[in-house]
Amino acid sequence: MKKRDLIIGLIILVVAFLIYWNTAEEPEISRPVVVVYVSEDRVFSEPILKAFEKETGIEVRAVYDTEEAKSTGVMNRLIAEKRNPQADVYWANEPIRAEVLKQKGISTPYVSKNAKEIPALFKDPDGYWTGFSARARVLVVHDGIREKPDSILAYTDRKWKNRSVIANPLFGTTTAHIAALFEVWGEDRADAFMRAMKRNGVALSTSNGESADLVASGRYAFSLVDSDDAINRIRQGRPVSMVYPDQAPGGLGCFIVPNAAVLIKGAPHPQEARKLIDYLLSKETERRLAFADCAQIPLHPGVAMPKELKPIDAIRVMEVDYAGVAKKLIEIQPLLKRWVME
Repeated sequence: MKKRDLIIGLIILVVAFLIYWNTAEEPEISRPVVVVYVSEDRVFSEPILKAFEKETGIEVRAVYDTEEAKSTGVMNRLIAEKRNPQADVYWANEPIRAEVLKQKGISTPYVSKNAKEIPALFKDPDGYWTGFSARARVLVVHDGIREKPDSILAYTDRKWKNRSVIANPLFGTTTAHIAALFEVWGEDRADAFMRAMKRNGVALSTSNGESADLVASGRYAFSLVDSDDAINRIRQGRPVSMVYPDQAPGGLGCFIVPNAAVLIKGAPHPQEARKLIDYLLSKETERRLAFADCAQIPLHPGVAMPKELKPIDAIRVMEVDYAGVAKKLIEIQPLLKRWVME
């Protein structure tokens, strides 16, 4: 009897072990992670980050700016987290705020292997940010205009009195563009330009997109907008053309607004962060953003792009110091507020 009980007991133990073996959960293998704060529009940035995740196996945890706090929400969060960084990478939709992070000691240098062919103008000389995939500040002009304006100085030409519109300069890329004029021209000339615009009856809109729509409707002859705003209206079949301003030899040139990739100081996942920055600065990422609806201009040479875009080396570019533009942007806020309220 005892022998039979022993055999039964052994059988029970074997069965119990087999059940445990087959039902026990696999030990969880932690995936590498990178945390990125993003001010580029989610509709354009998320597919890039998903592709990186798929190609590398690195999990991307992205925090996107909301439309209400565009370009400032995640930057303010980075500033608040300075002593305890939560992000690894900041994908800025322009380099001005990347410069602010540098000045506040929130970013740290990283020179990517993929930054070599990007022109020096679009990189921080100390490696605190690197530009890629840019918008150009262009004139969108109604097709009914025979003699099209070819300079931002058209805003002060009496021929166009009460016929132009511009987005509110307190916000977005218009603010950066005005700050660039103060940096390049100096305060006296830039201030005189702003006053002359006002005397010439320039209208204010709420955004670059609204400006482009007002021109497309024929209400105004032209406006200064981002290249994607102009290209999207052209693709919609609206009666507008895009003009790169100030392209004559010796001219001011076209203000370029690149994205910027930034490595955060004290990043929790520095190795993964560098891999993501390398990916953002790749030619393939620039190709994808060129053919997306944002129609951004690659900064690498030889990258395929849609027919509506000019290669960066075919554009006379405004020579600016983006660090200087960042400082001017802060300095001229009181002036811009007065200008808007007048």
